[in-house]
Amino acid sequence: MTLNDIKKAVVEALEDIKAFDIEVIDVRKMTTVTSFMVIASANSIRQTKALAHNVCKKMMSLNIHVNGVEGEKEGEWIS
Repeated sequence: MTLNDIKKAVVEALEDIKAFDIEVIDVRKMTTVTSFMVIASANSIRQTKALAHNVCKKMMSLNIHVNGVEGEKEGEWIS
């Protein structure tokens, strides 16, 4: 699986739960921690939590390990 395949799968998982203002930012020249940052908006805390859950579920279905999820309990922002 390529990096572009993973990026596409993340965006699809967000679109499945009706995220909006989805932005994919290439940060490879800024950091060695990650290659892309994906930012999306939701209409409610419940939707934000559903977005995070769906992305994690999609990654697990592709055998991609999710290192951690921050902010899920509150649901106002999640990384």
